[in-house]
Amino acid sequence: MSSPSYPRSGRSRRGSLMARLRRMHIPQAKPTVRRLLVVWGMLMGASGLLMLNLVRLQVVQAPHLLKQARSQQTSYLRPFIPRRPIVDRNGNILAIDRPVYTLYAHPTYFKEPKATVAAKLSPILGQSIAELNRKFESADTGIRLEFSLPENSADRIRDLLIDGLDLAQQQQRLYPQQNLAADIVGYVDVDQAGQAGVEYSHKNLLERSVKSVRLSRTGMGAVMPDQIPGGFLHIDDLHLQLTVDSRLQRAALPILQQQIKKFSAKRGVVMVMDARDGAIRALVSDPSYDPNQYFKAKVELFKNWALTDLYEPGSTFKPLNIAIALEAGAIKPDQIFNDEGSIYIDEWPIQNFDYSQAGARGPTSVSEILQRSSNVGMVHIVQQMKPLVYHGWLQRIGLGQSTGSDLPFEMAGQFKKRSVFAESPVEVATASFGQGFSITAIQLLQMHGILASGGKLLTPHVVQGLYDAYGQPYWQPNPTGPKQIFSPTTAQTVLQMMEAVVSKGTGKAAQVPGYRIAGKTGTAQKASAGGGYLESAKITSFVGIFPVEAPRYVVVAVIDEPKGEDAFGSTVAAPIVKSMIEALITIDKIPPSQPIATPTPTLTP
Repeated sequence: MSSPSYPRSGRSRRGSLMARLRRMHIPQAKPTVRRLLVVWGMLMGASGLLMLNLVRLQVVQAPHLLKQARSQQTSYLRPFIPRRPIVDRNGNILAIDRPVYTLYAHPTYFKEPKATVAAKLSPILGQSIAELNRKFESADTGIRLEFSLPENSADRIRDLLIDGLDLAQQQQRLYPQQNLAADIVGYVDVDQAGQAGVEYSHKNLLERSVKSVRLSRTGMGAVMPDQIPGGFLHIDDLHLQLTVDSRLQRAALPILQQQIKKFSAKRGVVMVMDARDGAIRALVSDPSYDPNQYFKAKVELFKNWALTDLYEPGSTFKPLNIAIALEAGAIKPDQIFNDEGSIYIDEWPIQNFDYSQAGARGPTSVSEILQRSSNVGMVHIVQQMKPLVYHGWLQRIGLGQSTGSDLPFEMAGQFKKRSVFAESPVEVATASFGQGFSITAIQLLQMHGILASGGKLLTPHVVQGLYDAYGQPYWQPNPTGPKQIFSPTTAQTVLQMMEAVVSKGTGKAAQVPGYRIAGKTGTAQKASAGGGYLESAKITSFVGIFPVEAPRYVVVAVIDEPKGEDAFGSTVAAPIVKSMIEALITIDKIPPSQPIATPTPTLTP
């Protein structure tokens, strides 16, 4: 019999189990702990990195991130505020901002045929149906049809209720007088920045000051309405008032254009200044430009050549030289000089313009020298002064300087140095009849203002000040007081000599019946860039001052390069001054001059 089987002991069973486990390759406890340590290390490393990044964000980069957050949560609004209007002395609008609209078309959103839309827009835009259809075919969206539509046209387009049209509003500067005052007012560009005239020189008065406002935004970017301060769009009612008179401007332009056309001249300018304070009542230049369409004009038209271009004034400067000689005590009003008609200074010939016809005139008074515009007579007058004394007086009246006008880009005159004057007698001689130095037209106006104002050097200006809607001044310029150059007696003496020029001499074309007018013609050769003078080019001018008994206005006309054998200051420029004086008489209701009283002879028995 076989012996009975009994269960194996526990040890035997454990050993057998361990053997099987080893055969099954089950990992033991030590490798599992190592893996847990690796995972724990990775978690701790990641936590450390997160902590470092948190320090970087919260400490190192905190100021930059805070600035970024605020820039996203807030915005700065600076609304577009229209420029202040510009008006003339009577309140007539010269420049004003108006709302205009740019019209965009998006054909992809049209609910009507393109041809129908074109037919509806054509009469409003002034464009043909075919032209509009071509534009509609050029793109599906964002087509600009018109750049500056006025408000009434924009309203008509809105009333059409056409889907696919978009009107974008902007401000545009409007100049109702067009080219009438362009040389004074100037213009602004597409960025509303002044580029010429008063628009440039007084932009600080024309641009309303508006502070930027900080607004808070929601998380979606919308502005929170409770953060908008009240009244930040306040617009004042101030306007910039000028001294110019549109009526005078309108009177000057046709006569100026007529003379330019008649004599085939290059250009011309006429100016009127009030002799009481230097206020410019008119400044008209031709050719000019329309500031509403400045982009169509030639660049050279943007400069006001009455302030920027230098020329030799010629005989219109002779009254000032006589005033200098009288004030310096070098001559007397009734002094007589010998007019030989032609002389030599340092081997340079100097002669009168009419020497070939009139020859030597012999003994001639100071008044007759001016009346006949004698070059030789003027040389003798100036020779009565020492060269450096004469040079000092020329500097005193403003030669070689600018006028200080409130219009921009003015050029200073050109004048020889003292040493040249002292060493070269011919320089003194040529200066006596207005050559050898250069001035601008507005400087000629200012210098003759000395004679008209009783001897005072005035500052020509066009700005009267800022005024409110009720005509009350808010700001006014505060120029320095006028400088006394000549005595009133000297100024009046020279004016009486200039009156003889109009009544008896070369200025007869400026006569206005019933009024005492002083004047002086000028016909000067134009200097060549290479030295010397141009044979075929001259510049003609005339200066008028009236009324002589109580001078109030200085009128200057300058015509550049008139053509023809009869082109002189007396024929080209004097008629313009006459027309301006007639306009001033009508506008300002100036009464006729009183007849000059003549002494009644005493009868003796």
